[in-house]
Amino acid sequence: MKSIEVVARTVEEAIAEALRELQVEREDVEVTVLEEGNKGFLGILGSKQAKVRVEKKVPEYEIKLERALEFLKELLGHMGLSPVVTGHADEESVNLRIEGEDLGILIGRRGQTLESLQYLTSLAVNRQGGEWMRINLDIGDYRAKREESLRALAQRAALKAESSGRRVALDPMSAAERRIVHQELQEFGGVVTQSEGQDPYRRVVIVPE
Repeated sequence: MKSIEVVARTVEEAIAEALRELQVEREDVEVTVLEEGNKGFLGILGSKQAKVRVEKKVPEYEIKLERALEFLKELLGHMGLSPVVTGHADEESVNLRIEGEDLGILIGRRGQTLESLQYLTSLAVNRQGGEWMRINLDIGDYRAKREESLRALAQRAALKAESSGRRVALDPMSAAERRIVHQELQEFGGVVTQSEGQDPYRRVVIVPE
């Protein structure tokens, strides 16, 4: 947290000068008044300047990123693993990545273990208060590769449904993966998609028009 101390004739002037130097707004800082200051007798004798300490507030997303990294590293440590865990965050989400060798155990069948790790991290971070934030977790390039695979699967299944005139039901998927399939086939003429069943067995069904 960056902080500065500023001396000026009044507390208000000291705060204003600090805000200019830090290039922030008043709501983005915490102010501690170190010396109130006074004008002294007749504004001359015994006058004392005001002194304040102004600190930039840490954005909530940075706090949640720190919590997420700490939780995930500790969790992996309990599993006997020590991969590299990195992340970045913005006002909308916290994005985490695990890198290392032989991490298939953390991905699991069709990414089920990865989804569980993401869910646990989200609970650990968001239950500590503050505004709820989305936690995104990836291992290597798994999610990008999985998305590419799902889009190819969707196209093949749509062609099959269109040519056969029969419904094609895909394997159960997470909500995020079902969304990828629905989006991929939005512009595919001749078929429509719908989700059926209850989680964790909910699946996409491709229906010829």
